[in-house]
Amino acid sequence: MSVRSALSLAHVCSRTATTSLSTMLGKYAWKGLRCFASKTWEHTRQRKKPAGAGGRILTDAREVFEFNAWDHVQWDEEQELAAQEAVAKNSSSKLNDDERERFQSDAPKFWDSFYGIHDNRFFKDRHWLFTEFPELAPLDANEQQSRSVFEIGCGVGNTILPLLQYSVEPKLKVFGCDFSARAIDILRSQPQFDAKRCEVFVMDATDEQWKVPFEESSQDIIVMIFVLSACQPKKMQQILDNCYRYLRPGGLLLFRDYGRYDLAQLRFKSGKCLEDNFYVRGDGTLVYFFTEPELRGMLTKAGLQEEQVIVDRRLQVNRSRGLKMYRVWIQAKFKKPLAARSNS
Repeated sequence: MSVRSALSLAHVCSRTATTSLSTMLGKYAWKGLRCFASKTWEHTRQRKKPAGAGGRILTDAREVFEFNAWDHVQWDEEQELAAQEAVAKNSSSKLNDDERERFQSDAPKFWDSFYGIHDNRFFKDRHWLFTEFPELAPLDANEQQSRSVFEIGCGVGNTILPLLQYSVEPKLKVFGCDFSARAIDILRSQPQFDAKRCEVFVMDATDEQWKVPFEESSQDIIVMIFVLSACQPKKMQQILDNCYRYLRPGGLLLFRDYGRYDLAQLRFKSGKCLEDNFYVRGDGTLVYFFTEPELRGMLTKAGLQEEQVIVDRRLQVNRSRGLKMYRVWIQAKFKKPLAARSNS
């Protein structure tokens, strides 16, 4: 297989060979062909995932369009090479210094504009939140344990609102910050928002000194979901150092973000790259794509101890159009040691 062919296979919107078969044979012949696939799956109504017979692991390529998503998809060498070449191509031309400075310094304006356009329509109920991060799951109503949770880059409340909605803990306190004032306004206006249990505020997490309404070493959990990738790479370490500073000993940092060679990275055209693996979207917002070693290195340097690092390679499919979409995310859990560093 040529590199060009492999690249088309890795691309999110590439049509598969089976799609061509479907076109030639017609939908009824294709339906018959799919009968050869195993019948071990129990179908849910919308086929978001298999039910009953284990997890979403694709073991038979003929079953790829049986469901909307498959977990832990392994890439072969050709697909990895094709992704590397796609990134090399879209990174070959970098923005000049003036353009980079404009997008980085005006980041809050671009996010304000983003939320101004989308308003609360950008809210997405993260149904996976408590599954992937059971540490956030609501405690029993009779539980007298106090908990303090701080989300950096809270946006319009994709994490905070489910916490407030499903938790009846009497001693839960939730904090959230975002450098978009518009996002904070939208979050405060939501019916699920509870000002007695939650305090949100505008803050640029890349600032060296955070202005927050709580003390150092006070937070049980700090959440960063698709937020570090929006920051300049040279400022990422400072953000994680501050996370260490405000976590209590034994507290957890919960992290999820874009991984290297995710679909979103492969889709970028030339002329959108600020620096290696750091791009500007069409709306002016920025995004970085991490590798497992570099993320682990930054978190460890901040003084945090690894609890979990997962590279989530997922295959999402559009069954009606016969499209494959390869996603790569990184999920991590790091703990602040009970014995804090002497220079903390």
